[in-house]
Formats: sequence, structure tokens, C-alpha cells
Amino acid sequence: MICGVSRRDLIRKFRALGYAGPFSGGKHQFMKRGRKKIRIPNPHGNVDISVSLLKEILKQAGIKDSEWDEA
Repeated sequence: MICGVSRRDLIRKFRALGYAGPFSGGKHQFMKRGRKKIRIPNPHGNVDISVSLLKEILKQAGIKDSEWDEA
């Protein structure tokens, strides 16, 4: 089940899924896996990344809910 995550946990899980980074970009940092490039939300204090934003990021990355839960 997907729930909101901290930015640190988002980065940790993306690394577990084979992404490298985060790297500095224009306005946002990003992570890469092959030709896929995913923007990482900027830190906003201790506020978690919402479920809706997380689902949008996973959709762009082509990551299924089950893959995310196992990472």
C-alpha cells in the first residue's frame, strides 16, 4: 500500500530500484536509470511527499505499486 514518504525515503527507494543520483538540475534535482530521468521534489522542511505526488512520480518512472512496496 502506498502512503506518503519523506524525501530521504523516496531517494533511498529509487536507489534500491536501480536509479542513480540525485543530481543537480535546473530547479529540481533528478535521478536517472538508463534513459529514464525522474525529477525529485525539493525539500520543504519535515513535510512528507503526498500520496498523489508520489503516484504521479511512480507513473512517470513506470514503477508499479508492487515494485515500490518491495523496494
